[in-house]
Amino acid sequence: MAQEIERKFLLKGDFRPFVSRSFRIVQGYLSSIPERTVRVRLTDDKGFLTIKGISNAYGTSRFEFEKEITKEEATDLLELCEAGIIDKVRHLVKVGQYTYEVDEFHGAHQGLVLAEIELPTVDAPFDKPEWLGEEVTGKEEYYNSVIAKSK
Repeated sequence: MAQEIERKFLLKGDFRPFVSRSFRIVQGYLSSIPERTVRVRLTDDKGFLTIKGISNAYGTSRFEFEKEITKEEATDLLELCEAGIIDKVRHLVKVGQYTYEVDEFHGAHQGLVLAEIELPTVDAPFDKPEWLGEEVTGKEEYYNSVIAKSK
């Protein structure tokens, strides 16, 4: 089983001068119960179907299975999703040996900006740039499946 290990943060400064690439993401959930989420994601040029298990007690680690699908399949599956489609732009920012994924939400979630970093182990050290704010790892209100249902 693939294991996803990530930390999530709010922002307190300007990350934009450090962005290497940006792209749009539209995503919805076929299932958003805490025990497992099934997500459909459409990027500029690809589609993905992702299944995630329940997070550990700290919210840092969980099972993840992801399969690339066609744009057409993703578009069709988005029609079957629960209410609350997420529309965001993902900015990639390399800091040290890792890349932060900074998500800038649009539509109903306009103004929300979150940074995530995926790590090889739960206790892996990583650089924290000055624009990184409060850590919100494990806070359910910042899970995309919960954000999709809000507002």
